[in-house]
Amino acid sequence: MREQLSDHDRRRLDARVAETEKLTRTQIVLSVIQRSDSYVELPWKAFALGASSAGLIILVLYWRFFALYPDLPALVMVVGMLACSAFLALLTVMIPRFAKWFLSDYRSEVEVEQYAKSLFLDRQLFATRNRTGILLLVSLFERRVVILPDKGLEERLQEEDIRNMIAAMTPLLKRKQIARAFDTGLDYLVEKLTVASPEGHDDELPNEIIEEKGI
Repeated sequence: MREQLSDHDRRRLDARVAETEKLTRTQIVLSVIQRSDSYVELPWKAFALGASSAGLIILVLYWRFFALYPDLPALVMVVGMLACSAFLALLTVMIPRFAKWFLSDYRSEVEVEQYAKSLFLDRQLFATRNRTGILLLVSLFERRVVILPDKGLEERLQEEDIRNMIAAMTPLLKRKQIARAFDTGLDYLVEKLTVASPEGHDDELPNEIIEEKGI
């Protein structure tokens, strides 16, 4: 997987995470995922669209030019439909932006959230003394942000706060400004969770940004 953040951005964000953790008494992990699911149905959706569209076009053309080509073999029409369908299916494999046209918002939301929860458990982000871990995950293919706070932050970080964080970070992610999206999320955490006496903070989780290809 090609790294999405430069070495400079990584070092800067690592330092920002450490500073934010001290101010808020939390344990923050940032993660960049290429895609949260393989979405095997997308090529088939494109294939079906290609077949139906090509079939309609061929039918109209055949009806319009029947007088000129009355003996046009059915095989030619079938091959034309399959060729168009296969071409669109291939595009979904080669061009992620094209494939995303066939992905529903609900499906992408569910898969990214599921991936984030799995990562939270696999990396044992819950293993902090006061259950104050928080995952900020961005999934590039789906262009979605997931914020997962641990149970120790339930009273300090409300659902509305999480929605506001996601709303602030998502436009930057869509413009591929990943570092700025993380900066915005960290700024929000500082604003909402800074404690009066931040001394005595222990760094229980690694600050290194997690980058994964995903599924």
